[in-house]
Amino acid sequence: MGLIDCLKRLVGGASPSPVAPLYAAVVNEARQPHYYVEGAVPDTLDGRFDMVVLVLSLLLLRLEEVAGGDAHHPAAQLSADLADHFLTDMEGNLRQDGIGDQVIPKHMGRMMAALGGRIGAYRDARGDAEAMGQALRRNLYRGAPVADAAVAFVAAAALGLWSRLADTPYDRLAAGDLEPTP
Repeated sequence: MGLIDCLKRLVGGASPSPVAPLYAAVVNEARQPHYYVEGAVPDTLDGRFDMVVLVLSLLLLRLEEVAGGDAHHPAAQLSADLADHFLTDMEGNLRQDGIGDQVIPKHMGRMMAALGGRIGAYRDARGDAEAMGQALRRNLYRGAPVADAAVAFVAAAALGLWSRLADTPYDRLAAGDLEPTP
């Protein structure tokens, strides 16, 4: 990093992350009102976190497919950068909420574990509405009682998102677009 970059960071003028548009698309998808209305996702800090993790998990799984197990594929790097951006954003949110330096690592560990666990749960449920519903009950709703219709709505929406992501070319994803080419 050069002197100019260091100075920009010190005065808050750091250039945005190259994955910022893609992360913004994830957050935008996760904030769609239908998840909270028809899907009865709690409109709370935890509920919004869990929605971001759901959308991010599906996107990371799509990037995993694109990379095809090749750690040197650009999709693998994009996936790692996106996960890092998520964690940086979550750390910033914790600090903004007044969480102290000594407790942040504990919270970050829980968030990383949540992301990893949910990627596994949603990977197993990608093609099955019933399995997705069960994964959502455990992870998105955290075992709280919720109407079957709400779970079915979010399961269908998640599977629809997975289908859209599967149809979206890598270059569009890398540019921050979660929609297939029209």
